[in-house]
Amino acid sequence: MRIALVTPSGAGTRTGNRHTALRWAAFLRAAGHRVAVSTALEGDAELLLALHARRSHDSIRRFSQTGRPLVLALTGTDVYRDIRDSTEARESLELAHRLIVLQPKAAEELPGKHRSKVHVVVQSSATRLRHDPVKKAFRVCVIGHLREEKDPMRTLAALRHVDLPLEVVHLGAPLDPALGEEAIEGMKSEPRYRWLGSVRHARALGWLASSHAMVISSRMEGGANVVCEALRIGVPVLASRIPGNVGLLGKDYGGYFPAGDERALAGSMLRAATDATWYRSLKKQIAALRPAVAPRAESAALLAAIDFR
Repeated sequence: MRIALVTPSGAGTRTGNRHTALRWAAFLRAAGHRVAVSTALEGDAELLLALHARRSHDSIRRFSQTGRPLVLALTGTDVYRDIRDSTEARESLELAHRLIVLQPKAAEELPGKHRSKVHVVVQSSATRLRHDPVKKAFRVCVIGHLREEKDPMRTLAALRHVDLPLEVVHLGAPLDPALGEEAIEGMKSEPRYRWLGSVRHARALGWLASSHAMVISSRMEGGANVVCEALRIGVPVLASRIPGNVGLLGKDYGGYFPAGDERALAGSMLRAATDATWYRSLKKQIAALRPAVAPRAESAALLAAIDFR
């Protein structure tokens, strides 16, 4: 088929949505489809695959007039905010013939009438990197752009409650300039904290593989690609207990802390650094989840979601 893949994240951006769009385009092309990736609907297509209910609404509305198959992939802000607050997002749900969510708990947030349209496509990583943490200090990485939904400064705040020579490496563009300023000031007052800004994907994966643990402190996630990358590499994850993280890691995963609670996060960081038995248990749980984030599994789920035969 000729497939239009629309994402609001443009060429050259380093957002999770852009990485998802390019990875999906590669899977679809490998299956024999012709795929055009753009930020808005262009030209003629036999199927539209759109990321983001609200931000891609105009393309969804226009393509719906053709009567051809329309598949909508829901982001975290769609699932946990926009479908409640945005008329455009709710209309996109109505217009889509199928809906993709990135982890199974996301379907629970949708109105009942739409749940029969849902396909779960867990994101994957093809990296061959394996967990190889540095020896000099216990390194914790935080990977995610600096915006409110990510609660990106929570790990820096947690350091105030940890009396150990940890190293925190923070990667991500300052999408909120005020948070960027906070990160700069944080480096001045906390020598254990380094913010490196936006880096190439390959470099980010290198930092992830060299870290003892990764923190994802988000208030809202649809199913974070970086969690899937940590699972693929084998890095223990310290995660806020929100549906998007629980949907990927499972309700019984041992590395959760309450969202927004830096003292609890500090306790998890301290325990990971000092309790070898607990740390090994996290490693074991992460290893068990690795097959779920294999590219083969993601490709098969995506192809099933667009199959209207």
